[in-house]
Amino acid sequence: MTIAPSLLAADFGKLAKETERVNRAGADWLHLDIMDGHFVQNISFGPAVVKTLRPLSRLFFDVHLMCSKPEILLEPFAKAGADQMNVHVELGEAVLPLLWKVRSLGKKVGLAINPPTSISHVLPFLERIDSLLIMTVNPGFGGQSFIYETLPKIQQAYAWRRERRLAYHIGVDGGVDFKTAGECAHAGADTFISGTALFHQHNFKAAVKKLRTQVEKNGLRVDSQPGAGAAVVTATDFR
Repeated sequence: MTIAPSLLAADFGKLAKETERVNRAGADWLHLDIMDGHFVQNISFGPAVVKTLRPLSRLFFDVHLMCSKPEILLEPFAKAGADQMNVHVELGEAVLPLLWKVRSLGKKVGLAINPPTSISHVLPFLERIDSLLIMTVNPGFGGQSFIYETLPKIQQAYAWRRERRLAYHIGVDGGVDFKTAGECAHAGADTFISGTALFHQHNFKAAVKKLRTQVEKNGLRVDSQPGAGAAVVTATDFR
């Protein structure tokens, strides 16, 4: 189970200190939402912020590109210190070249999907990704309520991973708190992006521990690892 605090919920006036809070709390990843004001209405931050924070943390930096033209941002974020970059399946024909580009930059490949989009749209790409990010709110702003209609998407993503013996993470992002995280874990999620529920707690470490306890208690138990036998994916597999 991977716990990934979302920096979007942090105090933007104290991003360095907020990153240090995450470091001390025992989280696994730091999730960074990049918004362009076009794909979503809001605007967040760019590669310069990631570059500034990178020396402050050894955490895995999970960059979520909620952008209409992520192709112009991939190299800057790769150089800034991103470990994984997520692009949206809603970008249509641009998706495959984007996945290939992320892989060619030596980064983990993530694919995100919005609540209104059918989960079937990710099916052609499952063998090419390291992580599937299922948005459980409509993207653009933090602090939204969890959309329960997204739970079947998690279940389907989990079923496909088992059937195809793949190893991608199944992440959930949006309205993830101590209750909904357990429900997502029960549906098959293993990566939990949580902003408000963690950053707004006085004791960040205790909050991370509580969230981890909930997802481990409710997570699915299987006899074999879903990723057993999964092939290693390289840039050439995208040709």
